[in-house]
Amino acid sequence: MLALISGIGYIGVHVARDLDHVVVTSIWPYLLLGLALVIALGFEFVNGFHDTANAVATVIYTNSLTPTIAVVWSGMCNLAGVLLSSGTVAFAVITLLPVELILKVSSGAGFAMVFALLIAAILWNLGTWWFGLPASSSHTMVGSIIGVGLASQLMNVHSGTSGLDWAQVIKVLKALLISPLLGFALAGALIVLSKRLIKIPALYQAPKGKEPPPWPIRALMVLTCTGVSFFHGSNDGQKGMGLIMLILIGTVPTAYALNQTVSPAEVQAFIASSTQAENILDRQIAPGTPDPDPRLEVTQFVSTRRLQPGTILAVRQLVDAVDREVTTYKSFQSVPAEDRSNVRNDMYLASEALRLMEKADNPAFTPAERATLKDYRGQLDKGTRFIPTWVKVAVALALGLGTMVGWKRVVVTVGEKIGKEHLTYAQGASAGLVTMATIFAADTWGLPVSTTHILSSGVAGTMAANGSGLRWSTVRNIAAGWVFTLPAAALLSGTLYFLFHTFA
Repeated sequence: MLALISGIGYIGVHVARDLDHVVVTSIWPYLLLGLALVIALGFEFVNGFHDTANAVATVIYTNSLTPTIAVVWSGMCNLAGVLLSSGTVAFAVITLLPVELILKVSSGAGFAMVFALLIAAILWNLGTWWFGLPASSSHTMVGSIIGVGLASQLMNVHSGTSGLDWAQVIKVLKALLISPLLGFALAGALIVLSKRLIKIPALYQAPKGKEPPPWPIRALMVLTCTGVSFFHGSNDGQKGMGLIMLILIGTVPTAYALNQTVSPAEVQAFIASSTQAENILDRQIAPGTPDPDPRLEVTQFVSTRRLQPGTILAVRQLVDAVDREVTTYKSFQSVPAEDRSNVRNDMYLASEALRLMEKADNPAFTPAERATLKDYRGQLDKGTRFIPTWVKVAVALALGLGTMVGWKRVVVTVGEKIGKEHLTYAQGASAGLVTMATIFAADTWGLPVSTTHILSSGVAGTMAANGSGLRWSTVRNIAAGWVFTLPAAALLSGTLYFLFHTFA
């Protein structure tokens, strides 16, 4: 209650401060903002009680903590994980979306995108929770994004829109595919290794009645629950943050299009880096290249990934335009309200264009030039890819509160129905340790992964390695959720996007 009351107060103060200088001409954007934020935080709440059951399953079924204490402790650890997250996963998820929808997030299509994504994800999560299936919120969100991207491309098939960033989609799908396999293999290997090295018979026994384990084993189980909960918050909480930022940019660009906390020293570093980037691009421009429309040309390049004769000149002009804006106003906060959306879009386009050029052999930048351009891209991203602390607090509260309800259905599946024998202390600890390490690695690389599938696969791996046997009906249900969640969420979100866009 203390965390909730303090958090709501903190959010209220900072939102009021952010909107203090916003000129209100219509109440409509604020109604949309409120509705979208409620739905986005609703997704994180559902995510909490849907996914965190996996974190508390092992401590509950080994009697290491009572259910009430386990879910409250897990909720607090989720809250801490969200607050200390870096934001890299948030923007990795957002870059899956078509660039046109990101640039036009304040349009009807942008709102249709956000609402379709969130409502589809909530509906699928609620459905799988109701049936007690440990389905993945990460799969659900990625599937929803794919559905919106495909629907957008099909609805604009003759307009040259980019659709999805398939390179980024494949990168994310690989992480979602490989991480449960790693969970199965590593947890199984860990239980085998521990049996050879740790000769404590009690560690490999199932709990007896309601009796808690010896304190060293109990401490280990609580540690794994703590780690899985913390890293779940750190990874899964970011998915909602990215969408909330799109909502804020679309509804109140005056306050949230640009990062107004960038310091004067960072602005000077940005200006110096801009000059270096312009000099590097100048050397790549062919003599006699006709002047393009910079925004149109760069948008086309980012959409198609095909370099045209005027692309480098267009990027150079875009970099120069942003440099002049920032140099003139000396800070992002001083950019006129009516220009902030355009400056943000220019910065976003320049960053995406340079990211794509870094991966290509043409233009032929030297290693030193690539390093300089990468540094400049980091300066651009600092101005557009940011998450206010109050957004983290809001997501942390929603995820933490969600953790404290609705956990029992999925816990029963993980604790009782994956293996034919009761979960032992060593099995629970092995699955938890592997889940912690895998999510930590994914956070480091900025990849979304599924806590649900890693932990349930880890439990299955320990059962197989221990010779405990598997309940194949449950394994088939989990595998079906793994396989069908993504296409089902894609179909649902694509249909919702079509309907919302039609009536927007």
